Amino acid sequence: MLNVFPGHPGQAEPTPHAQAVWIDLVDPDPQEIALVERTTGLHVPGLAELSEIESSSRLYRRNGTLTMSLPAVQAADTQARTTPVGVVLSRERLLTVRFARLRAFETFAESCKDREQISSTDLLLGLLEAIVDRLADVLERTGEELDQVSGRIFHARRGGLRPKREENELRAVLRAVGRSGDLISKLRDTLLGVGRLGPFLATNADWLTDAQKPRLETLQADIRSLTDYNAHLTNKVQFLLDATLGFISIEQNDIIKVLTIVSVVGVPPTFFASMYGMNFKWMPELDWAWGYPYALMLIVLSAVLPLLWFRWRGWL
Repeated sequence: MLNVFPGHPGQAEPTPHAQAVWIDLVDPDPQEIALVERTTGLHVPGLAELSEIESSSRLYRRNGTLTMSLPAVQAADTQARTTPVGVVLSRERLLTVRFARLRAFETFAESCKDREQISSTDLLLGLLEAIVDRLADVLERTGEELDQVSGRIFHARRGGLRPKREENELRAVLRAVGRSGDLISKLRDTLLGVGRLGPFLATNADWLTDAQKPRLETLQADIRSLTDYNAHLTNKVQFLLDATLGFISIEQNDIIKVLTIVSVVGVPPTFFASMYGMNFKWMPELDWAWGYPYALMLIVLSAVLPLLWFRWRGWL
């Protein structure tokens, strides 16, 4: 799919043309790539090229054109995933390549429809600002979700829950913490990718104007602040994970404690019942009028006294 800014007045469908300042390729097919390369003279990087992780492959200058790539987060309701985004910048034109729909691109493209004249560098700075704003929104929402998880862990009154419901609650908390941790790690990759673009642009884009340089510095400052907040959320995820595992360990210890107490309490009654169940001819208690009640009372006391002792020691 092709998005072109500004659009060609004589074409109903978006088509690359000589006056196009920004061409956005979304999961392009070979015909679209060939058309854009033929029209603009710019190389369109492919998925394999954009997926490289070494810095020399992500950021380089060739023939006066800057080629950059970064991992972008596509946040979904179930699972976030990372998709590569390519940026090719020259003095006259901006070319972006992506393989998934990204809300930051769509929001910024919508805002560009009312603009008549804008340079390729201003378009890139605006796009990066939109990406950073989107990352900030996702981080804020993730922080709120972690606050809710924290309330479920530490402030919810779970003492009256049945063990099965308690187990399901802890499982749900673990899943929520895991999803947040996975999203935060992917957001950090995107922040690092955008953060590398700033110094690279400042060093290699020699056509930057005096009005564009402060925008780039502000963008870098925003990225630093978001990186710090991302590190804070990472620490919080680890803390909540440790706390949840601690509660799970406590629940398991309580179960083992109950089983241990039951087994210990059952030993004395078993001993007395076995002793008075022996079929010997000479047993003094056989001639007692109250021998049977005495044996029953002894069995009951042998079970109750250990329970009272456990209670007194605070184990129950």
